[in-house]
Amino acid sequence: MTASKKPKEAQGKGKDIFKDRKRTNLLKRVEQRAISYLVTKVPPFITPNMLTIIGFIGGVLVLGGFLAAHYVDRSYLLLGVLGLLVNWFGDSLDGRIAYYRNIPRKWYGFSLDIITDWINTVIMGVGFIVYLGEGYELLSFFFVALYGWAMIIALLRYKITDKYTIDAGAVGPTEIRIIISCIFILEVLLPGTVNIFSAVVVVILFVVNIVDTQKLLRLGDARDIAEKAVKNSLVDDQEK
Repeated sequence: MTASKKPKEAQGKGKDIFKDRKRTNLLKRVEQRAISYLVTKVPPFITPNMLTIIGFIGGVLVLGGFLAAHYVDRSYLLLGVLGLLVNWFGDSLDGRIAYYRNIPRKWYGFSLDIITDWINTVIMGVGFIVYLGEGYELLSFFFVALYGWAMIIALLRYKITDKYTIDAGAVGPTEIRIIISCIFILEVLLPGTVNIFSAVVVVILFVVNIVDTQKLLRLGDARDIAEKAVKNSLVDDQEK
């Protein structure tokens, strides 16, 4: 059976390529339609791992845009917009195409995705620090730290509920990429914009993380109560 025939045979499973995660982000429908179309167009020789590498290259492009904007010209921030698009393409399609081709490796892919996302976040954060310059390092640090906090919440929620979601309500990674891209464009047109908007984004992320942490703790408490009830029920049955 040739590799070129695999996608056609897997087309019947196309509707299930999002079954492993719950999405609540604002652009969910548009994004899923785009991904459902793109997985049918990716050449068979491009593997999920290759798409993960492409996503990583997108993060490197964002770093390059920050460095070039700092040392050469501000307009190079537009390279960061391209980098975020490339990052979205690779990061969004690597797992989805595995499900489309019916070759998913759930835990391998999950682990690789989380590690790559964190490395990309740190890489972009380094570029952010360089571009903002002296006096604004903490702003970059808080952005990376808060994004890391959001990732931890997502992992813990998965552990407690067995349902994986990468969104904080209506805002997900795609919306964050779009917001950052808009900030890049505004910074090229209106220098200094990035400082103001980055501070606003940091405050929003902090508030969202606080709210999500409270929800997470309630989920944890509910599971503790449920497990305790089951344990007590088993003890009662044994005593009888």
